[in-house]
Amino acid sequence: MRVAVIGGTGTQGSALAARFARAGVAVIIGSRDAARAESAAAQLAQRAQAGFDDVRGMSNRDAASNADIIVLSVPYAGTQAILEDIREAAQHKIVMNIASSLDPERKSRARVPTAGSITAEVQAFLGESVKVVAAFQNIAPQKLEPPTAAIDSDVLVCGADRETRRTIIELIQRMGLNAVDAGVLANAVAVETLTAVLIAINLRYKITGAGIRITGLPAAG
Repeated sequence: MRVAVIGGTGTQGSALAARFARAGVAVIIGSRDAARAESAAAQLAQRAQAGFDDVRGMSNRDAASNADIIVLSVPYAGTQAILEDIREAAQHKIVMNIASSLDPERKSRARVPTAGSITAEVQAFLGESVKVVAAFQNIAPQKLEPPTAAIDSDVLVCGADRETRRTIIELIQRMGLNAVDAGVLANAVAVETLTAVLIAINLRYKITGAGIRITGLPAAG
């Protein structure tokens, strides 16, 4: 399995890519600038202690073409241009959206897109042959960045179908995190807007990286 992190030179994208690499997952860093992606991949390979063959850098379109799973780690405002660039390359693959539905002027408030969620917009644009899921909206980038640090929070995964969600959950578990099946695409609005709730909690209690745990699950998760 090869994972492309589109926007992998950014803070959250590079943190996710490092976690994937340390878990033994083949990673492609995607960027609009292929040279920048290659430089980031070389640095990541050194940080993650992974062989360079397992961490590569390419343009966004080439990264998507060479991956089995595509992670969209880009701000919502820049999503449309990225989707137009990788649309053909994403067909018949899994796409993971990690963007949240936030008010750009005040991120402690949710703002729901017309389509119901960003994940729903991505699904509608890419088409039915693409399996789109939402994940990592409730994990703060600061918590992801230390590639070996434990994260005291569950990752909610929703969208696509049960088999696709299971694939993503197993991938996340390889990274040492617990992931929970949060249901169908319609539930993405709850997952994406939960980020605003967590940001509001961070501000109110002067903390960083508020997270959530789902209680009542069997011991095996």
